[in-house]
Amino acid sequence: MSNTTETELALLTIDGAVGTLRLNRPEKRNALSLDMLATLHEKVSALASMSDDRRPSVLVLTGEGRSFCAGMDLKAVLKEPGAPLRLLQSIAELTIAIRELPMVVLGRVNGAAIGGGCGLVAVCDLAITTPDAKLGYPEVDLGVCPAVVAPWLVAAVGGTRARRILLSGGTMSGVQALEMGLVSEIVPAQDLDARVAEVASGLAKAGPHALTQTKRLLNEIDQGDDDQRLYKLVRKGAHISADVIAGAEAQARLSAIYG
Repeated sequence: MSNTTETELALLTIDGAVGTLRLNRPEKRNALSLDMLATLHEKVSALASMSDDRRPSVLVLTGEGRSFCAGMDLKAVLKEPGAPLRLLQSIAELTIAIRELPMVVLGRVNGAAIGGGCGLVAVCDLAITTPDAKLGYPEVDLGVCPAVVAPWLVAAVGGTRARRILLSGGTMSGVQALEMGLVSEIVPAQDLDARVAEVASGLAKAGPHALTQTKRLLNEIDQGDDDQRLYKLVRKGAHISADVIAGAEAQARLSAIYG
């Protein structure tokens, strides 16, 4: 099954029990624009609404070209009033929608995963990358607050490591990301496709209902005693980040970069 055209900003293909959702804006390093996010929401919604007999057990999430995802497309929205909040809210809702998918989401982190792109890695159930890949959250370096992705990172690596990563800014290698617990495995770049296919195939052999129920339980554990706590924090983060972006500090630093 294929639901793609060459001009789409996100490509969804399904081959039996394994689906692939590919960010398709390689010329912009798959930066998250409002248009791309709208397409991603459409694809994720289609996956979520599939009947049990048609839905894949595993979804591989990856990027077209040399980058996984460069994060939010700040250059495209900085000059439009209200656009940063809309972009951040869309990213927040996308991460929640991906986490809520009943299938196992396997990240194929084929290159740089920065900011919101690294947030997508944290949302995956499993993620495989290469030793030299660059992952991280350089938002504080830009005068921006990584509030949308922070709850996901804490859930993925724990509070102490998340503090170290988010407050230090910058990026880390794939090796460091594995050490931090952000990704589950690293392989040489030439072996990435084969290993992702092998892991996806192995996951697809498990009982679909068992996988769905296990993931649902894990999502409930992430929320803790307060129903929807994690999702509330992610949504709150969109407003916090938008307020910081609107401030003088962020505007000065971003203007110096994007003009």
